Amino acid sequence: MDAVTVIVAALGAGAGLGVKDTASQAVMDSYIGLKALVSRRLSGRQAGELVLAQHERAPGIWEKPLAEELLLAGAAGDGDLIRAAQALLSLVDAAGTASGRYRVTVERSQGVQVGDHNTMTVNLGLGPDQ
Repeated sequence: MDAVTVIVAALGAGAGLGVKDTASQAVMDSYIGLKALVSRRLSGRQAGELVLAQHERAPGIWEKPLAEELLLAGAAGDGDLIRAAQALLSLVDAAGTASGRYRVTVERSQGVQVGDHNTMTVNLGLGPDQ
């Protein structure tokens, strides 16, 4: 699953569960935190802010426009945002998380890290044989 899809899935799950009395405090807190990170990422993007507000009211209708706005805003490369989405999904769908359902797949990218405690060495310029 790509990063933006994971973020949108988590927002949809949180919007659906966050308004119910049965949602745990941990789920509500995680959803609020994720939504704040998304809001910060979309800040200054009028269409993005509008889509985020509409998505909370009707996630099924607004998930595709939200995914497009998140992609345009560079959310796919935001490790904090991805981790927050995965954390919320682990609370609302432990079985799906354990099965790897929300594992992020990154393709055709350079210099991207997803996960905790990463290390990266970047060599710029020509190699030693050139």
